[in-house]
Amino acid sequence: MKTQNKIFLVLFFLTILIFGFFILPQRFLPPNIKKPGFLGEPFKLGLDLKGGISLLYEVDFSQVPKERQGEVLRGLREIIERRINIFGIKEPSVQVEGEKRLRIEIAGATQPEEAMKIVGEAPFLEFREEMSEEEKKKFLQSLSKEEVERLKKEAEESFKTEIKEEDLWQYLPLFKPTELTGRYLKRASLEFNPTTYEPEVLIEFDKEGAKLFEKLTEKNWHKPLAIFIDQRLISAPIVGKDDPSPKGSIKGGRAVISGNFSVEEAKKLAQNLNAGALPAPVKLIAVQTIGPTLGREALDKALFAGFLGILAVLLFGIIFYKFGGLLSCLSLIFYGILILSIFKGLKMTLTLSGIAGFILGFGMAIDGNILVMERLREEIKREKRISVGAIEKAFKNAWPAIRDGNLTTLIICIILFYISSGFVQGFAFTLGLSNIINLFSVMIVAKFLYLSFFETKLSKVTWIWTR
Repeated sequence: MKTQNKIFLVLFFLTILIFGFFILPQRFLPPNIKKPGFLGEPFKLGLDLKGGISLLYEVDFSQVPKERQGEVLRGLREIIERRINIFGIKEPSVQVEGEKRLRIEIAGATQPEEAMKIVGEAPFLEFREEMSEEEKKKFLQSLSKEEVERLKKEAEESFKTEIKEEDLWQYLPLFKPTELTGRYLKRASLEFNPTTYEPEVLIEFDKEGAKLFEKLTEKNWHKPLAIFIDQRLISAPIVGKDDPSPKGSIKGGRAVISGNFSVEEAKKLAQNLNAGALPAPVKLIAVQTIGPTLGREALDKALFAGFLGILAVLLFGIIFYKFGGLLSCLSLIFYGILILSIFKGLKMTLTLSGIAGFILGFGMAIDGNILVMERLREEIKREKRISVGAIEKAFKNAWPAIRDGNLTTLIICIILFYISSGFVQGFAFTLGLSNIINLFSVMIVAKFLYLSFFETKLSKVTWIWTR
């Protein structure tokens, strides 16, 4: 055997041992052997395997234009995911479902109230401008008699005078939504008013938000600009109140939220805003708790089924293709250990759909090896012996079919990944990654194994290479 082949075999089996030890669960090792550091970390399991909580939220798009709803939904997903991470909840999964729903899955969680509270606390910040007199009239006309009476009573208590219903619009500071919401917020901080020493929250917008804020203040110069959080009026300062100029605007994208805050209230508000002010209100419509027992049962069944399937594939290869099947099985073992190591090393979340994608990818990997072995048999029959040329030709002739089969599957996986969500997306990603590793294990690893063992006395034993 040539030196380079010996080196390859040593590296091959050493890689299997090292990566095999990396993915082997601690429970399968003797008690006196402890895996150090990150080697001892278990696989990251998804909700369907580990159990946990699934929350389904519906987004209120009543104040969001149709053309911006997709953008807002994606921004909402990022904000909620960031907020959950900030609060120390591990393994969150926030997925878009349909056109106006978000599903939040937290594997391993046992208290749905905790997750619901955290998502619910993320405030919906918005800036509103005062309605025109005509808009106020139309708005009041759209209200029920009871709602008008309630507003009339509140206005009379506030102004200490009797107000006629037709004049009510003159006394009410009614506001309408604008484009400027919490999605443009860059940061928030606790400050103290230099004159009154009262706590305030200083907010700063991003580049796009600063432009919107400048236009909004220019439009409403010397008019009230209301700050609403979770549909509640916090403050309605007059824009440019201390500036006598007839026209102006506030540049730089900075504003202050003031109100009757205590220091703790202002501090908490700033923290919540930094964690993510929601660009649109959300409503919880479904809660599902999956117990760890159900998750463990699903995991055990999936692993057992996968083990039987893989074992059947390996036995098939050895029985029908003898020594060539054995070499292919070694490359498949390498493929399986390598892809599981990637899953664990990148801390990817394993789900039932992901395991299904991995097992299907394993089946496609044996299919590639079968193509190679069939081509090798054809070359051996033609030359009446096994040779380096026969091995080279076998892999060369099998490559187009292997390439096309994996490429078409990979294209489907990419399409599924980008147009779907949830478990379908996980299945597509796992299968696609399996295809890429499969090509490497068949065309590189298996080929080197064939060439390495051909240099031994086994190449003289024809019957182990043919049917």
